[in-house]
Amino acid sequence: MKTHTPALIDEPYVLNPEQISQFRRDGFIKIKNVLDEETLSHYATAVTEQTLAHNPHKSKSLEERDTYDKAFIQVGNLWEKDAKVKDFTFSKRLARIATELLEVSGVRLWHDQALYKEPKGGFTPWHVDQQYWPMLTDRAVTAWIPLQAVPIEMGPLEFGKRSHQMNIAREIEISDESEAIIAGAVDRYKIQTTFEPYELGEVSFHLGWTLHRAGGNTTDQARKVHTIIYMEEDQRLTDPANHFQEADWKKWTPTSKIAGVMKDAKNPLLYRTDKSSPH
Repeated sequence: MKTHTPALIDEPYVLNPEQISQFRRDGFIKIKNVLDEETLSHYATAVTEQTLAHNPHKSKSLEERDTYDKAFIQVGNLWEKDAKVKDFTFSKRLARIATELLEVSGVRLWHDQALYKEPKGGFTPWHVDQQYWPMLTDRAVTAWIPLQAVPIEMGPLEFGKRSHQMNIAREIEISDESEAIIAGAVDRYKIQTTFEPYELGEVSFHLGWTLHRAGGNTTDQARKVHTIIYMEEDQRLTDPANHFQEADWKKWTPTSKIAGVMKDAKNPLLYRTDKSSPH
């Protein structure tokens, strides 16, 4: 039986010019009241079920994992696994915000992924996302969508302001090494950081080259987060610069060709400014 989809998921959220300017300047923004409790509750169960069903760490305890795997349970393209999660990931409300922040004509889906930080789960090292993505331009943004309020004790994101304009550790994978090198650069270059809790319904958006990390989860409850990565609708595939980009090409946009627009079936257009966006 088809369940009722909360109307809010496709209703416009009106950004003001200052928010767009802030995002352009800082490389990230946190926006309050993007979603409400009803909407989050409606989708949280489905996201959680799919995340736990496809948990890659089922056979290992936290103590047996490395730093990266202690940080979270990570499951990608949940939208292909569950119809309700697909409705969430295909939200016109969220895609429109991404389009306006990127200042582009429309956005495609790069991929979605759950990032569940388990009770007592470890910190997420400093890193940048776009070193993993074989994209020609920097017009890509991640929506970080907590399914509950995230106090400091649960490990919200920490961002480096204006760090997207600096070439710091762009060839270093997320690891203990990236944590040490970027932490040193943040101190050396006096990069201002933002490390704040998230209210229920608050969503952040950050560019692919923005430095970010997250604290550990010291509570006895999971930090449940759904993320959606958007790219400009005409984003083109570039020659992979490393084996991570090679792997992402094969996983997230397998039929795309070098120098071509990434419009594989896995990369549907989610929003366009000049007409209603097809699903």
